[in-house]
Amino acid sequence: MTGRTEGRARVAAPWVRTRLRSAPGAAAALALLVAVTAFLAAALPLAVDRYGDAGLRRAVETAGPGRTTVQLYASQDEAFMPLREWQERLRPDAVRAPYAELLALPGRSLPLDAGQSSYGVRTTRRLAAPDPYLSRPDGIAPEFHLVAPSGLAGHARLREGRLPKAPDGVTATTPAVEAAVTAETARKLNIGAGSVLHLPGAGRAPLTVRVTGVVAPRAPRGAYWSTTPVLRGPDLLTVPGDPERRVFWVGALLLPPGAAPALLGTGGVPERYWTLAPEVSALHGHDLPRLTSAVASLESGPLLQRARAAASPAADAETSLDEVLAEHAGLRSVIGPLVAVAAFGTGTVAAVVLLMAGRLAADRRRAELTLLRARGVSLPGLTGRLLAETAAVAVPAAALGLAAARLAVDGGRPSYAVAAAGAVALLASVALPLRAVAAHRAVRVHAARDDLAATRPSRRRTVAELTLLTLAAGAVAALRTRGTSDAEGASGDGLVSLAPVLVGVIAALVLVRLYPLPLRGLARPAGRLRGVVGPLSLARAGRAPGSAVLPLLALLTALTTAAFGGSVLTGVADARDRAAVLAVGADARVDGLQPLPSGLADRVRRAPGVRDVTAVSVTYEGRPADGGPTVPVAGVDPAGYAALSRRTDIGAFDPDGLKAPGAGTLPALASPEVADRYGGRPFPVRLDDGSRFTVRIVAVRERTPALAGLDFLVVDRSGLPAGPARPTTLLVTGDRPDAGALREAAGGTAQVRLRAEQFARYVDSPLQSGAERVYTAAVAAGAGYAVLALLLTLLRAAPERAALLARLRTMGLTRAQGRRLLVLESLPQALLAAVGGTVTAWAAIRLLSPGIDLTTVAVSASSSPAGRAALRTDPVSLLVPALTVVALTVGVAAAQAWWTGRRGSVRELRAGDAR
Repeated sequence: MTGRTEGRARVAAPWVRTRLRSAPGAAAALALLVAVTAFLAAALPLAVDRYGDAGLRRAVETAGPGRTTVQLYASQDEAFMPLREWQERLRPDAVRAPYAELLALPGRSLPLDAGQSSYGVRTTRRLAAPDPYLSRPDGIAPEFHLVAPSGLAGHARLREGRLPKAPDGVTATTPAVEAAVTAETARKLNIGAGSVLHLPGAGRAPLTVRVTGVVAPRAPRGAYWSTTPVLRGPDLLTVPGDPERRVFWVGALLLPPGAAPALLGTGGVPERYWTLAPEVSALHGHDLPRLTSAVASLESGPLLQRARAAASPAADAETSLDEVLAEHAGLRSVIGPLVAVAAFGTGTVAAVVLLMAGRLAADRRRAELTLLRARGVSLPGLTGRLLAETAAVAVPAAALGLAAARLAVDGGRPSYAVAAAGAVALLASVALPLRAVAAHRAVRVHAARDDLAATRPSRRRTVAELTLLTLAAGAVAALRTRGTSDAEGASGDGLVSLAPVLVGVIAALVLVRLYPLPLRGLARPAGRLRGVVGPLSLARAGRAPGSAVLPLLALLTALTTAAFGGSVLTGVADARDRAAVLAVGADARVDGLQPLPSGLADRVRRAPGVRDVTAVSVTYEGRPADGGPTVPVAGVDPAGYAALSRRTDIGAFDPDGLKAPGAGTLPALASPEVADRYGGRPFPVRLDDGSRFTVRIVAVRERTPALAGLDFLVVDRSGLPAGPARPTTLLVTGDRPDAGALREAAGGTAQVRLRAEQFARYVDSPLQSGAERVYTAAVAAGAGYAVLALLLTLLRAAPERAALLARLRTMGLTRAQGRRLLVLESLPQALLAAVGGTVTAWAAIRLLSPGIDLTTVAVSASSSPAGRAALRTDPVSLLVPALTVVALTVGVAAAQAWWTGRRGSVRELRAGDAR
């Protein structure tokens, strides 16, 4: 038994080695195809993870520690605790005791930054300091929070004096304590080392606070200083309910932890606090559900109960991190399914190409495999040999592609990349054995015809096609009604993301069934033509292989995915551009709070890239005499402003209707809200400087370039009083105006905003930019695989075509006729793929556009100044790929005819050569 087993092992190894040595070119081509496919398949999940992580981290960083830090606090009203016991709980050891346990509560669900987290004691009410030397902008005494934070020495650098120290045995009756202030607080409130502040006490004399040092934060934007921004620097607040809107300073005095019990002698109502800052660099987008659950549990769930058991029964939690995560989840839920559409499309095309490569290898080795079956090789034995042969090439190639993907794309979960590369290796390994089993199930010497003229669809195929049709209809219906979002009430599942692919599949199956009909109809009229090229090319096109469904499926799916992806990218760019135009009002905008200098318009007009400048006077507080809401008023030059409105397509109007008469009522262009309020009757308007004029609404527009908002009035500037008629805004049009030159021309008198900068500002999340790059790469890869599928199709028929041309040339066919024959033979299938792909892509976009909202992808918000960004067909994305297919097919056919003509006919007609 052992000897027999060893003999079998010796047979298996030579078979694989012999086959690989006999066809090294085919093995190298398969290895290259598998390596590239595995690289793309493994890089996709890694790239998605990377931009998902970057997007989440950017969202948390942008929100700032004030919103993202979890604050646990316990105040004095803990069941009317005795003063002595409460004093003991405010001492440093008691406050520090639960800190380590609180840091460990979330575990890996919410990674925390121990370096930026902190604990301590702080007052919850501000205390006014009556000391006269303190800064008082409107004569109101500044107010202070008393804070005794942990780790002050490690988070600050000493600028002046020394750090504060606490005397021994501090209690609520301690008369004086030491404190430090930040450099910003010292500068704005006129405090220095040695300053003494007196804060009101509660039933006792004022608490004396001596400032011993001025410190500078080491990381001022970190959570330690920015969770409560008043620690870093003072705020200027308005007196509540004050009609004069007077302001006062609010700052913080930093006490040593040992001085915390002294806060009980003030009216500040002290509380213990523990701030838990998330570790931004450890956050991952794929952990978003777990993060959200951990934050919710800390706010009002099991983790909060454990925190209360560790710190205080009265402890509570506060954070806005849940809102930040929810906003990010909303953006992710819209972007993810759109990327999945491109991924599914490209993945389908890649899978088809791998199957076509296996079919091509099986067709090339048909005689060999038929001979093996005739000599008694069983199907399992044949399958095992072919599987070992292809796996010996595919598995190392897939491993190489996986390694390249890991090197090219940092981060991400390796398990998904390994699974994707493994799927590619598996499909590449089984493609040839499965095709061989299907073709050589029965032992036969001569293969039956499998062209479209002879092949008839079986019942199984009909059932499969009807099943696919049902799936496609369900996916399209789901996408139209529920959209692509993963949010509540939306699907976001794989079936919906497969909708464009399923539409392409159905179109391919339908076209394969309909393809022979027009060719048969043209065959008889073509037979009456002079010459042999036309009839022969139609006859050969009608006898195309019955397996043409695979290449047609690859081409249609690729064309649909490319057109769909191109339309998505174009729609996103158009939506951003439109929103930027509406936000700025032109290509650039120069705004001033006061009337602009008289020579500024000429200086701006001379800046590079500027074509025209439209001067506008804007008053934001126009008050109708009837006491209605204030209305922004824009004074314009009707002719120039009308030209600007037409160029920007924002509320175009007839300038003649807006021109001011010599005296009397001014005609006005108004928003719908203002027009509904005042109708067509004249009404007076009073401006900020007290001047008055009367307007009558003659035209209504939804938007206007000079003013953004629901309410506006636009009048002829020449009809306004001299003061309000002076320009305050310049609207600039041109070809990429130079931002530096515009800002230099404006100097410090005005603010400059550019359309291009506003466009770039809408891409404020790596989630958006990363998704666009992945989408673009997926569409490009799909197009590349479509070209490869076309080349594999032509390569499969190349030997037969070469032999045909050789035989026909012996019968007198010229080289020019041979080129025309091959071009005309391949043209019907190319036209079928091009026209079918264009129509399928157009239909898919029209069918799916109601369920796809590009607004969030375009402007990173649920609403846009331009309204809903819908998916629309892009003619370039529809036509360019289809024309490329036709051009490539014709070019390859012509090149093959030229090359065959150079080689001569003898080699092609030798008997016994494999075709």
